[in-house]
Amino acid sequence: MKSDKTVQTITFTTKGQLVIPLRLRQEYGIKKGTKAAVMATPDGILLKPITSEYLRRLRGSLKGKGVLATLLRERRRERER
Repeated sequence: MKSDKTVQTITFTTKGQLVIPLRLRQEYGIKKGTKAAVMATPDGILLKPITSEYLRRLRGSLKGKGVLATLLRERRRERER
């Protein structure tokens, strides 16, 4: 994905909604119903679309870090409550 430094202005609605410009939606594969991760960074708010491409790149990234064991432990604790 190319990164263009062109600045575009958007406006938030009273509900905090915004419209992402068409060019960016096309470039990042954002379609109706696409979810996004929202994070606070030192530079501001970061939106990361959660597309099938994004999920494909994550595949295997947590391998060997004990994530599955932690998840199972947390689920067990929740069931015991």
